[in-house]
Amino acid sequence: MAKLEGKVTIVTGAASGMGKAIAKLYAREGAKVIVADFNTEGAEAVTKEITDDGGTAKAVSVNVSDAAQIESMIDTAISEYGELNILVNNAGIMDGFEPVGEITDEKWDQIFDVNTKGTMRAMRKAVNYWLENEKEGVIVNTISTGGLNGAHAGVAYGASKHAVVALTKNTVFMYAKKGIRVNGIAPGAVETNISSSMRNISEFGMERAGLTQAVIPRTGKPEEIAEAALFLGSEDSSFVNGTVLTVDGGWTAGF
Repeated sequence: MAKLEGKVTIVTGAASGMGKAIAKLYAREGAKVIVADFNTEGAEAVTKEITDDGGTAKAVSVNVSDAAQIESMIDTAISEYGELNILVNNAGIMDGFEPVGEITDEKWDQIFDVNTKGTMRAMRKAVNYWLENEKEGVIVNTISTGGLNGAHAGVAYGASKHAVVALTKNTVFMYAKKGIRVNGIAPGAVETNISSSMRNISEFGMERAGLTQAVIPRTGKPEEIAEAALFLGSEDSSFVNGTVLTVDGGWTAGF
């Protein structure tokens, strides 16, 4: 039997990269998938790939920094498929490797609105739906190794992802007895297009981050991250709660 048979899932940032790989794998494992992304054409293309392969999916245009669009995204999943079982908060943007001396208020707010506040709002909506309807649920947050140390990006991205670690662990502590599981994935260097969100790259910050990038064993494939997301979203990880799973090919094992 498929590992996610009949489960209703939302995957944000699903038009490309890790989100696309997760959405496609979840669908192959029997889930009904809301393919959510700011890139509407990309989301629709992924949805077509899923349905052409015999899966069930619906594209939803969403800017995760917009509270109303987050609400609508989750309402759409429930109205379209009758419930929500799994929420994958994958959408995110990079900073420009700016250290604290260079970061602007505008860039800081932009990074946190997408990476942290968007994740919190989606978690809040999903958790309240499960509590109000006495249902169990699963959340998988894409966090990044940048959420576990200070060397892989600029100050805003690192701080925003560290905050998602706290969101993950606090939510688990609060609701573990309610049948709600929340885990994170900390991918290392993965072949995605997240660099397209980078603007005005700091020469100094990039030089410093390059010290750790020089020891990357290899880059990962989005499909390798998707396999980790499948494990955390399925009953295979039924006793795993509040964990951040590092998936980086051994990159951070030495520091």
